Amino acid sequence: MEAVRYITLALLLITSTSAFCTNSLLDSLTGQLGITSEQAAGGAGALFNLAKSRLPSEEFSQIAAVVPEVDKLIADAPALAESSGGAAAVANLLGGEGSIAGIASLANAFNELGLSADMIGNFTPIILEYLQQAGGNSVMEIMKGALMP
Repeated sequence: MEAVRYITLALLLITSTSAFCTNSLLDSLTGQLGITSEQAAGGAGALFNLAKSRLPSEEFSQIAAVVPEVDKLIADAPALAESSGGAAAVANLLGGEGSIAGIASLANAFNELGLSADMIGNFTPIILEYLQQAGGNSVMEIMKGALMP
């Protein structure tokens, strides 16, 4: 009986820690960018979705370990669909040419959230800083490589 109580307590702690980690990222985005929590979650989810589509699963799993609710963020984000508007501007914001289709779809997802494509350049350093603090330089570099090929 005592063991069950400790296991239950441990599971509650893990669950609340996971939510805290994700909330910390979303709080940083909303606080620094002056956007809604829905926009923060959707924009972060779109960026994580782009990274997931560009990374081998073993590399993305390192990001997922640091952002436990990354699948929920991705599921709640607008779908990454191809769009031609603003691709070059977004590619410049992300620091390279990158995949124009991926960049354009990211701009489209941000547009669906009521955010300009310019906001991608504001989200990126906040997410990279969060990943560096939560998972170390190697996790941050994986995400950076996926977003800035």
